[in-house]
Amino acid sequence: MSKNHPLLCDPLPYQADSSYYFERIRHLPWPVFFDSTRNTTQDNRYDIIAAAPFKTLTTTGSQTKIATQTTTDTIDGDPFRILQQQLEQYPRQTATSLPFCGGAIGLFNYDLGRQIEQLPNIAIDNEASPELLVGLYDWAIITDHHLKQCFLASFKLDTATEQQWDKLLALLNSEQTTIPQTMTVSGKLTSQLETEQYKTAFNKIKHYIREGDCYQVNLAKRFEITAKGDPWHAYTLLRQQNAAPFSSFFSTPHLSIMSSSPERLLKLNQGHVETKPIKGTRPRDIDNPERDIALASELQNSIKDRAENLMIVDLLRNDLGKVCQPGSIAVPKPFALESFATVHHLVSTITGKLADDESAVSLLRACFPGGSITGAPKLRAMEIIEELEPDRRGAYCGSMAYIGFDGNMDSNILIRTLVYNNNRLRFWAGGGIVADSDVEQEYQEVHDKAAAILNVIEQLRT
Repeated sequence: MSKNHPLLCDPLPYQADSSYYFERIRHLPWPVFFDSTRNTTQDNRYDIIAAAPFKTLTTTGSQTKIATQTTTDTIDGDPFRILQQQLEQYPRQTATSLPFCGGAIGLFNYDLGRQIEQLPNIAIDNEASPELLVGLYDWAIITDHHLKQCFLASFKLDTATEQQWDKLLALLNSEQTTIPQTMTVSGKLTSQLETEQYKTAFNKIKHYIREGDCYQVNLAKRFEITAKGDPWHAYTLLRQQNAAPFSSFFSTPHLSIMSSSPERLLKLNQGHVETKPIKGTRPRDIDNPERDIALASELQNSIKDRAENLMIVDLLRNDLGKVCQPGSIAVPKPFALESFATVHHLVSTITGKLADDESAVSLLRACFPGGSITGAPKLRAMEIIEELEPDRRGAYCGSMAYIGFDGNMDSNILIRTLVYNNNRLRFWAGGGIVADSDVEQEYQEVHDKAAAILNVIEQLRT
């Protein structure tokens, strides 16, 4: 079905920090902020803000609840296919120069992998949250940090949009914002996989590698603390501590996501596919520039880290091969160094051309969850994760994504991420274990990756 709607698009005053606009709409239902943290690289020039979806999809187990302002239906089945069916109810729009003017935005939980593969049920589900939380949004605020422009844009697929447009513009141009509140944490920060438990799990993975079960497994440690208050406050601290190009904030009645992710899962633009897995990490030493450069050089020249990265590149080439045109997959940028606030990473770029009979949703499903946070081969690595990590991952290592009514998509991997609900604040940190991994170094890497969030936790203490 194809019927182009004239784009409704009004300019807004450019703000170098898009949180200016988010704070004016975050009181609306299901507000979401894709935040490049004012990063000005070509890949991450845009911020996207939306709220008040006209339809929501909430998946728990095998059931997906589809709700509008007036109706609620429940459907059994694969949530990816249900989402695809919902998007197909609206006319496909011609892409514009803006990355997103309406479509699906939301959370794809790591445990949606159970809808794709048969996995054992061993880990405890302490997350108490749906596996999929997606809204269909009819308008978005787009900030372009390269051109220093900002727009309110919509394809007008929801009949209420034009009626509310002037009111929305007035809200965005007003001085009124939500009254700032705070979040506080209390009590002890607890975690599973403390030193001895981590070593036991590490040794078990080494055993599986020696036996030929797998080549690499991503092992993660979960942290938790009692919290109360406004998660937006925690996110404002996180984006200061750990600015990252694929950051996001998402608030629903079920949970809030505060992510400072440095990693793209998948981007789809006019049929062109890109994924950028991260494998290989060193801490930064901002106070000692010479040592910081030495750490970066050490990472770039590490045979172990490059081999670990290559394993995941091969896995993702295979995943893309399920839905891309034969012969179209390439690796134009292997093992590139990317430096963030607290760590250096090795990042490879893999590209492909989506097959004509595939979609953004089928692409996401084919690559889900991301190979860089499972291991290789993917299914066996996920089985081992289920065995060795005491708690399910929930949102961690899932994805925040948008899929536009124009068919384009972008998505992150939810690492460096805080999750809040039921007065609990959780986060995780992990790394890939391979044959020549050293347990002490891997355990230290987990804490290097967690450093920024640990600093935020300390700032939130009462």
